[in-house]
Amino acid sequence: MPRKRKLLAQLSALQNNTSFPQIGAVEQLNTTPGADPSPKNSKYFVIEKKNSPQLQEDFFNQPCVSLAKSFLGQILVRKLPDGRELWGRIVETEAYLGGEDEASHSKGGKQTQRNAAMFMKPGTLYVYQIYGIYFCMNVSSQGEGAAVLLRSLEPLQGLEAMRELRSASRKAPSRLLKDWQLCNGPSKLCQAFGIDKAFDQRDLTQDAAIWMVPGQDPPGEQDVVATTRIGIGNRGEWAQKPLRFYLRGNRFVSVVDKKMEREMAARGHSPGS
Repeated sequence: MPRKRKLLAQLSALQNNTSFPQIGAVEQLNTTPGADPSPKNSKYFVIEKKNSPQLQEDFFNQPCVSLAKSFLGQILVRKLPDGRELWGRIVETEAYLGGEDEASHSKGGKQTQRNAAMFMKPGTLYVYQIYGIYFCMNVSSQGEGAAVLLRSLEPLQGLEAMRELRSASRKAPSRLLKDWQLCNGPSKLCQAFGIDKAFDQRDLTQDAAIWMVPGQDPPGEQDVVATTRIGIGNRGEWAQKPLRFYLRGNRFVSVVDKKMEREMAARGHSPGS
């Protein structure tokens, strides 16, 4: 065999025998109790992540309720200053529709220095502080002053770093947090991902420290529970509107609506069907 043809044959065989981990493999990182949740520093894993398709502006540019549902199953990625990456699957969101929404920070169309990100282009982060201590993270959508609150994540990668960050933000010493406790609430996920006011008005499509990539196997309508939002107080009819969405049966959700899930089951809406 001529030398050139032989080299080409060897190269082809090498390429056929080389496998790169897929993004879907990330979802298996947390399935074995007691196992190391962080991937090894494999050059193959790094190559795959670098080439991961990042969600772009056309994804975020949709109506608020639609975006809140579309977020479910997508993956939030946070790159820490030391180079470590944290990955979490979005499992719970809330939609805030802007001017007409009595529970929204932009109700009545009011624009302030605090909520300016809600009026920026879709995909802009709106991070605000509650109780003078904790942070919550939202993403702007279509619609004047409309945004989606990210309520809960299913941790996929970097769980030990998440524990470090959660521990650093808690004043009193406490027991080691379990996996499902790391990001099951809007302020908890901000703590675990190191999100603070410095992230306000950042663009998810262009920022080097935080972005989103598509998840595997998007959930169907039968997998999504639509129910009332949490902690919005007395907002009349808006307190009763089904503007919170979560993945049914996912243990990383912050608050489960058992009544709504029973009603879905009675209608024959079984998860994954």
